[in-house]
Amino acid sequence: MEIILYLSVALIAVAFLVLVIFLSRTLKSLATTLDSVSTTLDGLEQQLDGVTRETTVLLHKTNALASDIQQKSESLNGVVNAVRDVGDSVRKFNGTIQSISSSVNTQVEQNKDKISQVVQWSNVFLELKDKWKIRKQQSSPLQNHIEDIPPAERAVERAAVRARERERAKY
Repeated sequence: MEIILYLSVALIAVAFLVLVIFLSRTLKSLATTLDSVSTTLDGLEQQLDGVTRETTVLLHKTNALASDIQQKSESLNGVVNAVRDVGDSVRKFNGTIQSISSSVNTQVEQNKDKISQVVQWSNVFLELKDKWKIRKQQSSPLQNHIEDIPPAERAVERAAVRARERERAKY
């Protein structure tokens, strides 16, 4: 029996040795895996630091851009208000022009007969003026004496008369 006991202890020792060997291999494999995880985490930490810095820079740029957009929006509001004021002024101006046009049309309709009389009297006056010029030219003393002047002097005199007539026509 004693032998069984020794054999049992030896078997337990061998089993414990096998257990320790497999446990040692498993722990070494676990250590290798943990080293790999540690290396990966170090790289991940560096990448996360880079992303954090880039995010901070991007956030600053976004804030600056938002501020710039706000300033430009305020400037644009001034322009929009100015354009609105110009539109209001144009609308008022158009209303005034329509009012004046309507008033002028009403006055023209009311005074149509008077206007036609003024036009008729103007035409009569112009006809009288033309007739007066014709009579004045016909009764001019130079015209009466031209026939008494020799032909060479007559040509010079006619040129002078034409020049005077052109001068009068200018006025």
